[in-house]
Amino acid sequence: MWSELTKAIANFNIPADWIGIRAVKETSSSRYVRDGLPKANGKSSTVGAMLEVLVNGCLGYAATNSLELSALQAASQTAYKQALAASEWFIYPFRQTERPKVVGEYNSPFLEPLDALSPGEINDLLVRICQNLKVNEKIVQTTASIGTTERETWFVSSNGSQVYQKTVSLGTHYGAIAQDGAIVQQRTNNGAHANYYQGGWELLKQDELWHRVQQVGAQAVELLTADECPTTRTNLVLAPDQMMLQIHESVGHPLEIDRILGDERNYAGGSFVNKSDFGKLVYGSEKLNITFDPTVPGEFASYGFDDTGAVATREYVIKEGVLQRGLGSLESQARAGVPGVACARASSWNRPAIDRMANLNLEPGNATFDEIIADIEHGVYMESNRSWSIDDRRFKFQFGCEYAKLIENGKLTKTLRNPNYRATTPEFWHSLTKVGNASNWQMYGTPYCGKGEPNQAIWVGHGSPVCLFANVEVFGGGT
Repeated sequence: MWSELTKAIANFNIPADWIGIRAVKETSSSRYVRDGLPKANGKSSTVGAMLEVLVNGCLGYAATNSLELSALQAASQTAYKQALAASEWFIYPFRQTERPKVVGEYNSPFLEPLDALSPGEINDLLVRICQNLKVNEKIVQTTASIGTTERETWFVSSNGSQVYQKTVSLGTHYGAIAQDGAIVQQRTNNGAHANYYQGGWELLKQDELWHRVQQVGAQAVELLTADECPTTRTNLVLAPDQMMLQIHESVGHPLEIDRILGDERNYAGGSFVNKSDFGKLVYGSEKLNITFDPTVPGEFASYGFDDTGAVATREYVIKEGVLQRGLGSLESQARAGVPGVACARASSWNRPAIDRMANLNLEPGNATFDEIIADIEHGVYMESNRSWSIDDRRFKFQFGCEYAKLIENGKLTKTLRNPNYRATTPEFWHSLTKVGNASNWQMYGTPYCGKGEPNQAIWVGHGSPVCLFANVEVFGGGT
C-alpha cells in the first residue's frame, strides 16, 4: 500500500502546498438475537481514501472509493479546486506546521482473532445468553448482540509522513425487559452498548459472562417490586458505567475546541466554555482529574496517531479541578490559540477528520467502595445509563439510570427503580467529594458518539472509578 500511495502523490499534477492521503480498509460484522431467535446476521467491508490538500492557507477535501491511481488523481484535483476556491474566504490561514511529518505504526492488542469463532458459534452463544437472561416468566423480552471490526489505515503525505494503524475490536450488548401488569423495567449490561473494547474473543470471559447474564436477568425482575426513587437533594454515588455518560456529555463535548469556536452550533450546539477559560477555569473540585489518553491498552478509542498524523499522547485536560487544555486538533489549536490534543478523527474514509474526544478518563483517587459509602447517612447509588438530556451549551442536564440502591447509615439497603438526577455542569463537578481508587476503576466504550455534518458516528472510550457527589437533586416517581 505504501508504494501505491506514495507514487500517487508523486504523480499528482497540482500546485498544492501540502497533500495527504488517508486510505482505510474496514470489515465489520454484527449478530443480533431476540428471545433466542436470530434476527440479524451481517458482514460488511469498505475501502476508500480521503485526499486532503493545502492551498494558499486553506484545506480542501475529496474522497474516493477506489485506490486506483486515476481515482486518486481525480480526487486530488477536486480537493485542490475546492481549497483554491475557498481560499478567498478562509477565516484562518493554515500552514504545513499543522501537518508535520510523522512516521510510525500502531497495532491494537488481541489474543484470539475475530475469525476464531464461526457465525454459527456466535449465534449459539447469543441464543444461550438470551436463554440465561430469562430467569422466570416475568422476563418478557431478551436481547443479545455482538459486533466486531477490523480496520487498517494508511496515512501518507507530500512531506514524508508514513503511518500504519490496525485496530481489532469487539463489542457486546445484552439485556432483559421484565413486566408485572402495568410495571415494566429494563436491565442491561452496563447500559446501552457500553461494552466495546479493542481486542479479540478473549474479551468474552466465560465464567464472568454467565454470572453477569444471570445477574442482569434477576435485577430486571427485582426492579418490578422496588420502591420508586425518592425526590430529594442528597448524596449521589455513581458507578463507573454511569460515569461514562457523565464524562462524555459534561466534559468531553463542551471541551471540543471546534464547538467552542462555533463550528457545531447549527447542528449540536456550542459550549459554556470560552477560549479564555483554559488554564484558569475551576471546572470542578480538586478531586477532579481527567486525562485524554489514547495510549491505554485495550480501551476502545486507543491509537498511536490521529487521522492527520499527530502523535497521540496522554494529557491532562482537567487537573485538580482546573481546566488545562481543550479537545482540539492541531488546526483548532492554531485557530483558538489554546493547547489541545491529538484528536483529529474521522469515522471512515469518506469523512474529513474533525475534533473528537477519544479515551477520556477520570483518574482514580484513593477510596475503596466501602470507604465511599461508609460516612453517608442518606444517599442514592446509581448504575447504568438509561436516558440523557443536556442543553446545547452542555450546561444543564438530567440523566436517568436503570438501577439504584438506597444508602442508609453507610450501607446499601433497598433497591430503587426509575432513578434520575439533574444539575448544571459546574455545580455538579464542584460537588465531587470522593473518588474511588484503582480497585473500582472500570473502562467502557461505545461506537455511537455522533457529531458533524455530514454526521460521523465514532468510537469513544471512558474510564472512571466510583464517585461521590454531595447535595445533588435526585428524583423518580416517588415523593
